[in-house]
Amino acid sequence: MTVLLLRLAGPLQAWGSAARFARRTTENAPTKSGVLGLLAAAEGRPRGADLADLAALRFGVRIDQPGSRLRDFHTAHHGDSGKAMPLSERFYLADAVFVAGVEGDAVLLNRLYEAVRAPHFLPYLGRRSCPPSRPLDMGRPFSGPGLEDALRAAPWQAASWYRKRIGQAAQAYGRTGYGGPDPNGPPPEVAVDLLLDCPPGELPHLSLRDTPVSFDPRHRQYGLRGVVTSLTEPRRHSSDGAPAPEHDPTVLLRSLDPSASTSTAEHRPRNS
Repeated sequence: MTVLLLRLAGPLQAWGSAARFARRTTENAPTKSGVLGLLAAAEGRPRGADLADLAALRFGVRIDQPGSRLRDFHTAHHGDSGKAMPLSERFYLADAVFVAGVEGDAVLLNRLYEAVRAPHFLPYLGRRSCPPSRPLDMGRPFSGPGLEDALRAAPWQAASWYRKRIGQAAQAYGRTGYGGPDPNGPPPEVAVDLLLDCPPGELPHLSLRDTPVSFDPRHRQYGLRGVVTSLTEPRRHSSDGAPAPEHDPTVLLRSLDPSASTSTAEHRPRNS
């Protein structure tokens, strides 16, 4: 089978599988429906398009940098009528980095890869207000190792400060030996979480209603999806010895022009 890997990094991400009405939650990692929605949009598929070929792909994700959970008390007014919209709570993952992968038919994955490089609709990380800060592209689809091995072998995409922090935490954990490894044993390994579609016939560790059947806004449908979890030690360099590119979601920010207005006055909604 063929595997396509994607880098999902940005200042904010939101991957809801049970988000409804005025409380829009997020999972701790990208959902299959969210990533397949990104790929379908890159191809320019309409909302009511058949998703059977995408849903049949095996999906997995590695949590390279989990980020922190952010709550937004959300207020808005209708752009034309000025009427207040319902108040809502929206949750995000701030400064998170993931490597997501899909495994399946080579022709389909090569077509999706070309779409990611020249998307019909701009990609976003689960919610339209969450653009990626780095390219999704991690190289052409490749055959050989399966999805799980490909995710284990991909270079660690986390920021250097985060890699240093959890490396120090692992060392401290090993030195104390409190409920952990033998303090006289080898240095403890750093491990990150891996979540994969549960193979047929195996018992999943958790289930989500996360397999897309239809993205039609009039009647969105999702099927249950089993997930198995494990840990893996991330590699700090790629197979050619090159370090992973640095993650910094603020790298494109620029200082404000001092001559520009810095007023924080609230603007009233437009009435017409």
